[in-house]
Amino acid sequence: MVLNKTSPPSPAGKKRPAPDQDRAISPPPLKRKTGTQTAISKSAVANFFTPTSQKPKEPTTWAERSPDDDTPATLLVAKYTPPNSDISEGDAEVKRHKIAAFDLDSTLITTASGKRFTDDPADWKWWHHSIPARLRQLHNEEQYRVVIFTNQGGLVLHPDAKSKAPKSAKNRVPAFKQKCNAVLSQLGIPTTLYAATGKDNYRKPRTGMWSEMKQDYKLSESDIDHDSSVFVGDAGGRTAEVKGPGSASKDFSCSDRNLAHNIGIKYQTPEEFFWGEKPRNFVREFDVANFPFPEQEGDGGILLDKVGATDILLFVGPPGSGKSTFYWKSLKPLGYERVNQDVLKSKDKCLKAAANFLEEGDSVVVDNTNPDAETRAQWIALARKHSVPIRCVWFKTPLQLCEHNDAVRSLNKKLNPEGRQVLPKLAFNGFASRFKEPKPEEGFRDVIPVHFKFRGTREEHGIWARYWL
Repeated sequence: MVLNKTSPPSPAGKKRPAPDQDRAISPPPLKRKTGTQTAISKSAVANFFTPTSQKPKEPTTWAERSPDDDTPATLLVAKYTPPNSDISEGDAEVKRHKIAAFDLDSTLITTASGKRFTDDPADWKWWHHSIPARLRQLHNEEQYRVVIFTNQGGLVLHPDAKSKAPKSAKNRVPAFKQKCNAVLSQLGIPTTLYAATGKDNYRKPRTGMWSEMKQDYKLSESDIDHDSSVFVGDAGGRTAEVKGPGSASKDFSCSDRNLAHNIGIKYQTPEEFFWGEKPRNFVREFDVANFPFPEQEGDGGILLDKVGATDILLFVGPPGSGKSTFYWKSLKPLGYERVNQDVLKSKDKCLKAAANFLEEGDSVVVDNTNPDAETRAQWIALARKHSVPIRCVWFKTPLQLCEHNDAVRSLNKKLNPEGRQVLPKLAFNGFASRFKEPKPEEGFRDVIPVHFKFRGTREEHGIWARYWL
């Protein structure tokens, strides 16, 4: 006999739902720790409603600055104030007259991995373990203002949306900030770091970062003890040396030494400053000391009177060799008209403008680079067509000096009446690759060599005679 089993009735006479064999059975609920939960909630709520002025301040604050009102920001500034510091806001009221300025990479820190470059913000270590203690001593015991000046050309503060640069190059700023936050925090003293990301007046050896530092700390040049101040960096123009079983490689540039020269303070390498090593030999590829202010006026014996009523002077020389300055100061007063491709934008327009001047009886200066015989032949043909003599003025200015002149001109409005932009390295290398020495046999009445001479006021020479590259 089979017994029929039935489920017990559900409360209130309702049937139980059929069990779902595929549905997992939920575990019993855990008992909440209400005390901890309430404490966290209260803390979060309290922090949310705390006024910003009352919240703990971040020890490192960041800012961006521009070289002028018309240019996007290119200078990144990090100001570190230790937590619970009794130093006033901005650390500006406490004037320190001695400045100890340092480069960052290969001077204060280096990569922990041994790589030359890295985007990993954690891949760093102190260049030498003694550095933090030495910098603290400078600040705490010797009353130095400690600052950091670093060129960071790999950073882009405001990327161009149309730029074809790799995405990684556009996102390096956060990693750099993270690394600097760690460095400054470990150092633990009031410090300001200035990072130049562009090729403007902020970039070493130019003195833009030094000027920003003076403004930040309310210092004038007369406030600063230049004799006691120092800049320490690894770019000292040192030549390669072999020392017994080891060797010392050549420095990649002389920009740190040149910055110290421009500022007027002592320069030392990290080895000299931190280890007490003797200075090594160094060399500058271009030295402004070789070009003092000329005490005698004039053009160094160069006489360029007109040949007949009308003639052509054809300039030959790289960009920045002094061609335009020579025209304005020496030839414009003689009544020469100027033809320049930077202004007219094409060689055909230059040839047409020169022909018009000649037809009106005016002498012409062709202020272009004219590097090769093929280019010069078109001007010689124009002279023959108008039956006027043509002479070549050859500016024999070394390329490194030309690059210096270009930087001075483009970065100083007072010396740049035509508003020219800085030229890329390609412009100078391109001239050198095409250049052929001009000779009378090409059709010139003569070829007149011109060696560089600074032509300007003593005040202008004071600007020119700094290191700009």
